[in-house]
Amino acid sequence: MEPINQNSTDALDSVLQQLEPDEINAYLDTYTDSLVHEEYPFSRYMRTLIREKGLTQREVFERADLSDRYGYRLLTQEKNTRQRDYILRLCFGAKLTLQETQRALKLYGMSELYAKVPRDAVLMIAFNRELYEIDAVNALLADHDMPPLKSVSYVG
Repeated sequence: MEPINQNSTDALDSVLQQLEPDEINAYLDTYTDSLVHEEYPFSRYMRTLIREKGLTQREVFERADLSDRYGYRLLTQEKNTRQRDYILRLCFGAKLTLQETQRALKLYGMSELYAKVPRDAVLMIAFNRELYEIDAVNALLADHDMPPLKSVSYVG
């Protein structure tokens, strides 16, 4: 099996389309570095990026307008949410790029931002232009008659 660009999920999907059942072990061995091997990959991914960007978790939670306790619980996946906006708040707070955000959403089990959805397109522009302040993102959304990022009302 010939290794490919291991960072590309599309490339891995393409390889899987060609494989027979007796080639599964070869695939797992060849692409082991690209596969998710942990129970909470979102948590590890986010913590790594936060550290690489020279931020603290507390700074990220403050920038995301999340309480420390709730932000920590989201980050560790101790508290699971179906609200994609909460994860987007973490991504803005951590100053993630669009590509990093897409991966974070996917690792959390949420749909990526999609260019054909108007609100998602506005959010993609915000990430691409490094517009990381939640108030500025919400103002941009409001300028286009779109709902702001959902606020977290969790206090526990």
